[in-house]
Amino acid sequence: MHAKNEKPYYGWYIVVIASFITLLTVGFRMGIGPFVKPIMKDLAMSRTDISLIVAISSIVYGLGMPIAGFLLKRYSTRFVLISGVLIVCGSLFWAVSARDIPSFLLSFGIVLSLGLSFLSPVALTPIISRWFIEQRGRALFYLSTGSMAGIAIMTPLETILIQGIGWHETLLIFAGLFVVIVVPCAIFVMRDQIPAGADSGPEAATTSSQVTTQPDLAGTWRDAVKSRAYWQIVIGLFACGFSMNLLGAHAVPMLIDHQFEPTTASFGIGLIGIVAILGTLMLGSIADRYPRKNFLAMIYFVRGFGFLGLVFAVAPWQLYVVAASAGLVWAGSTAMSSAILSDLYGVQLLGLLYGWAYFGHQIGGGIGSFLGGWGYDIFGTHFFAFGLRATLLLIAGWVSYQLPSRPTTKFGQTPDPFHPALTQVEKCPSSRTAAP
Repeated sequence: MHAKNEKPYYGWYIVVIASFITLLTVGFRMGIGPFVKPIMKDLAMSRTDISLIVAISSIVYGLGMPIAGFLLKRYSTRFVLISGVLIVCGSLFWAVSARDIPSFLLSFGIVLSLGLSFLSPVALTPIISRWFIEQRGRALFYLSTGSMAGIAIMTPLETILIQGIGWHETLLIFAGLFVVIVVPCAIFVMRDQIPAGADSGPEAATTSSQVTTQPDLAGTWRDAVKSRAYWQIVIGLFACGFSMNLLGAHAVPMLIDHQFEPTTASFGIGLIGIVAILGTLMLGSIADRYPRKNFLAMIYFVRGFGFLGLVFAVAPWQLYVVAASAGLVWAGSTAMSSAILSDLYGVQLLGLLYGWAYFGHQIGGGIGSFLGGWGYDIFGTHFFAFGLRATLLLIAGWVSYQLPSRPTTKFGQTPDPFHPALTQVEKCPSSRTAAP
């Protein structure tokens, strides 16, 4: 028995691999900033043109989320990931050959975004939520570490590659990385068969072929979308998407406009991701001990105040201090949102509900991406878009703090603590301290 328990729980291997996939996909999406000016120059675009393409891509990315959720339920995680790789690679080859704005919009803005939605955290969150009950918050926080590492690594890497070999060749390199990294992981690691009880059951140290009997809460997706809590989460994700896409598309160009060197600007934004990795690990270690809604509200509040400093930074050390401070709480909003969704509505509905909620994230991202360029062209300042972002994040913090702390048995009603469908770990995410 002792030797059996020494074997790591297989779910943690899935978390590690999923984190590497999100490092590549989220890092690539959020690292679009270094591509902006070279693409504008080669395709004769204005900043409003490129902002509109990024905005459309964000919305298409969001529309792909519920499609991915539907395919996950109908087929498997492996099928969705491999389909995503095929779409992404085809669109990147098309984007490299694009010579006008409509062709680039179709390839880079629409088809690529659809493929990336199949490789997004939304496609990986359901399988992790099924593999984990007791340590769900920690596992999802660790998944978001991949996103933060992607921001830290991809933005500076893309800047170096674009300056060294050009943006066309950089896109081809990423096409190769998607094939080499995602396809083997999808085939050999992702398992949709979970042991009974997941990480709280007797088979937690093995990889049993039994399908989990983890109970789900009563209700349908229609009941969920009629509940107040669901829309509170959507509001928070809208603000999150607005802020993240504004940062990804316009922070580097903004800093260059403010007389920072391109490498300094890219490193400053990358530093957010570097610090966010440490912040994610720290928050993940305590995510299952305290109410998730409090963590979510804190993340939105601090992020709302912190990122105004990017607009006012005038020296590299100021940029780095602001980036490091913001990075401490940059991660975790999507992790906590998905964990709260699974707590409130159960894991069987998570793929579909999170997919549609993340569509709200991408609508916010599309608006943020567009207003970042349009606002600068119209008002001649970045303060318009970045100030609006701070306001939205503060509202999201207040709304998130009002979320219920406990799951519901019939969505929108007060839960019965003795309802047989609720296990003890699902009723009260409190002191869960087991480490991977």
